[in-house]
Amino acid sequence: MNETTRCPWCGTDPLYVRYHDEEWGKPVHDDKKHFECLTLESAQAGLSWLTILRKREHYRAAYVDFDVKRVAAFTPDDVERLMRDAGIVKNRRKIEASINNAKRFLEIQAEFGSFDSYIWSFVDGQVIRNEWRSAEEIPAVTERSERLSKDLKRRGFKFLGPTTVYAHLQATGLVNDHLSTCSAK
Repeated sequence: MNETTRCPWCGTDPLYVRYHDEEWGKPVHDDKKHFECLTLESAQAGLSWLTILRKREHYRAAYVDFDVKRVAAFTPDDVERLMRDAGIVKNRRKIEASINNAKRFLEIQAEFGSFDSYIWSFVDGQVIRNEWRSAEEIPAVTERSERLSKDLKRRGFKFLGPTTVYAHLQATGLVNDHLSTCSAK
């Protein structure tokens, strides 16, 4: 794939290009990957996604490879450990939200059998394939992301507003928002 066939948001940074080509928009059906993405996307609020991608390996180490059960069991001592970790976003509210969200994630797994079953129900189990011709057409929020965000908040999740939720839908391939001219479409 050459640069002219990619979505323009990924630019030329090799990490961003690899993320665009190999991950973004590819359907995810793995709960661990969903938890990783939700954790990283909630940490991203107010920052660039490239900043978070550069910190992802640090997050994997700090969050025990995104083992949701282990993260749900994190204690106040773990919060303090994470607050000292220069490799992640040191925001107490985001860190505490990630631990809370792990607990809520486990509740959804218990209720639906998997987080994957829960989240894919919001798109009737089918990828939504948009045909955007320019980046300016792609919305930051949709009615679907507002509905999902509202449901997540009702279930006690934090730092997952409709914009962050839409980013999750895009990243995990529930919504395919690659431009119609993009080879990754």
